[in-house]
Amino acid sequence: MEANRIKFSKDILKVDPEPEAERICQFIREMTFGRFKRKGAAIGLSGGIDSAVVGELCVRALGKERVVGLLLPEKESNPLSLEYGLKQAEKMGIQTIQEDITEYLMPLRVYEKRDRIIRQLFPEFDDSHRFHVTLPQNLLEQDRLNYHSITIEDRAGKRQVRRLSGKEWLEISACQNVKQRLRMIRLYYHAEKNNYLVAGTTNKTEAEQGFFVKFGDGGVDIEPIAHLYKTQVYRLADGLGVIREIIDRPPSPDTYSLPVSDKEFYFCIDYGLLDLLLYAYENNVPRNDISKALNLDEQQIDRVFRDFKAKEQATWHLRAIAPSL
Repeated sequence: MEANRIKFSKDILKVDPEPEAERICQFIREMTFGRFKRKGAAIGLSGGIDSAVVGELCVRALGKERVVGLLLPEKESNPLSLEYGLKQAEKMGIQTIQEDITEYLMPLRVYEKRDRIIRQLFPEFDDSHRFHVTLPQNLLEQDRLNYHSITIEDRAGKRQVRRLSGKEWLEISACQNVKQRLRMIRLYYHAEKNNYLVAGTTNKTEAEQGFFVKFGDGGVDIEPIAHLYKTQVYRLADGLGVIREIIDRPPSPDTYSLPVSDKEFYFCIDYGLLDLLLYAYENNVPRNDISKALNLDEQQIDRVFRDFKAKEQATWHLRAIAPSL
């Protein structure tokens, strides 16, 4: 049946957790033992919902003795990420390996190069400060350009904000992305020495909108939840037994020293509304149906759809095999 013949409503993304979990587990088993001919799976446990759900699915599919969880913090990671990741791993009963990747980042001068850019905007910036990067949060309210702003915070909690130029953002982003790429390297080291595959944790919302790092968290062997919108991942979490702390935790990229949510950093809309609009965008749901179901006017819908298209076009290469002749 064509998508525009399906009655669009707030319930359109409801999923039955138990059969969906079993369907994913079957996929994990087929990929691990069949196609890849591996003995188990390695997964990076970030202390977030996606890695926790994939961890639970791998344990159910393969057995806890065939799953290893990697906890890979660095000096700017939120301490809760490690705490929750360890607690989730203990609940699953899996082997864990904990490595602080700061020692690998320092020789690459990642922090030094990045901080040099920040000091061009804030000369006083040093190790006593924290920072994050955000996008404007008024996507539904008015037409606007996406531009990045940097916020720094001193020890007293005083914050300052500056708008980043395109060049400044690219340089900061290039440094930050090294963190994800180093995690990928460590994941593959531990996976390959055990003849395991690397299980990815990217969901459909992130995959379609390019919210992952090429050859970083996007560098994996299988993606067990890339067909599930973020809100659907949450629906699976309860039934799978993900710990409450992770379920209740606001989603965050956890790559900046000052905490920032996925909404503030990239999507500009809460996942509950974002996923419904993304479904409507991808399935050509008529504007009138969207407006009635979500209580949005057509201008608001158009603004969001333009943002979806812009992100889609800017990140096409993340989802594609490298072009060749």
